[in-house]
Amino acid sequence: MSIARKSCRLALLGIAAVAISACATAPSDEIDVGGIADPLEPVNRVTFGLNQLVDGAVVRPAAEIYGGVVPELARDGVTNFLRNLRSPIIIANQALQGDWQGVDHAAARMLINTTVGLGGVFDLADYNGAGIPYENEDFGQTLAVWGVEPGFYVVLPLLGPSSLRDTGGLVVDTLADPVRIALHDAEADELTVARTVATVLDARSRTLDATDELEASSVDYYAATRSLYVQLRQAAIADGEAATSFEFPEMDEAWLDDGQGSEPASAEQLADAPVDRAADAAGPARNDAPLLRLDLPADAAHAPSPLPELILDLGR
Repeated sequence: MSIARKSCRLALLGIAAVAISACATAPSDEIDVGGIADPLEPVNRVTFGLNQLVDGAVVRPAAEIYGGVVPELARDGVTNFLRNLRSPIIIANQALQGDWQGVDHAAARMLINTTVGLGGVFDLADYNGAGIPYENEDFGQTLAVWGVEPGFYVVLPLLGPSSLRDTGGLVVDTLADPVRIALHDAEADELTVARTVATVLDARSRTLDATDELEASSVDYYAATRSLYVQLRQAAIADGEAATSFEFPEMDEAWLDDGQGSEPASAEQLADAPVDRAADAAGPARNDAPLLRLDLPADAAHAPSPLPELILDLGR
């Protein structure tokens, strides 16, 4: 297929993603929990559970072996290499967002790391954090910059947390990826599979402790993951000053009590409880409950993952 035909196809996909996302605003009578509507919650919870089973049976054990056997320096090289492969997509999305400084930075990083950084294995563009920092971008963020609402929350099989807008963005980013296209044209699709496996292992190994902390501190892991997803995406869209530490109410019995001396509220009651977004944005959680701080890798908002514990993007 010619470059022109591929470009036309990708443009149509982009338009379709915008159209789908633009129509994705949830009905006003749907419950908005943690900043996003979740009308498909029963189905999402089933998918979430299945994803956890896959994680526990396959992905987590593989990530633990990877983290335990491969030296840290080599793992850092894998992370840098995978990030560098995303450079063309990052540059394109920076341009579509009108962030020309971001375009310059991403292009400079790709040039430096691809040449003197030995194909991106060494992040010399940001050596010791004193150069040009890594900043990921995706088409879901681009749609958000264009004013497209996220729509409602969905949990994708194997891919995990998403929204209608970000799902459309994921499709466009994946199909528009020039590295994937080049490998496909060269009939080397097995290298695309290898890249995806490496991406999954890299992302999961870097978030093992954080997701363990989140699960151990959550009465409702599904609701906590949904809240984390929203915060991560908001931070990514905000750009530049994105936070890497996120706060969640620590669920003790005093906080969970419904105020009438009964048993602590159930996870379903918590999920359906009204959310005061202004109060949440201002600071302390309801009833001034102590807060759990969850520290994640700096690029967790963009981290690829096949699981609900990670905020994913296949092939990134």
